[in-house]
Amino acid sequence: MWKFLGGAVAAMLVMGGGLLIWQGMGDRPRIAASAPSASAANAAEPLTTPPAADEATKEERRFNRYDKDRDGKVSTDEYLASRHKAYAKLDTNGDGRLSFEEWAIRTTTKFATADADKTGTLDATEFATTKVLRKTRAPAPCKPADADD
Repeated sequence: MWKFLGGAVAAMLVMGGGLLIWQGMGDRPRIAASAPSASAANAAEPLTTPPAADEATKEERRFNRYDKDRDGKVSTDEYLASRHKAYAKLDTNGDGRLSFEEWAIRTTTKFATADADKTGTLDATEFATTKVLRKTRAPAPCKPADADD
């Protein structure tokens, strides 16, 4: 029991010392290796207020995209407008009906493009060209710990 309490007290002392050292480093003037920038000039001023947030949240922007007439309400027609556009793209002959061929046009085109020898079948090499290539997001750039200098 005493070992546990002694360890807990020692851990708290180490954390407190680290906090004091960390706070003391923030008070030191920093020497810039290059010409001072605008951010360096602003660094001398204490940050008393957090930066202003974006006016519209992500959900508010999404709502505004749907609310075409800006009446503060999304009607059924407004909600389904994007679906109508997508359907109209697929309904190539414009008859208001979606046939299987119209629905699967991208897939059949992809198959025909991959079938290089025009046999109506795909071998392993041809099939490999139909692989879905997903766009990967670039990782967010990380600033080094001393980038604020």
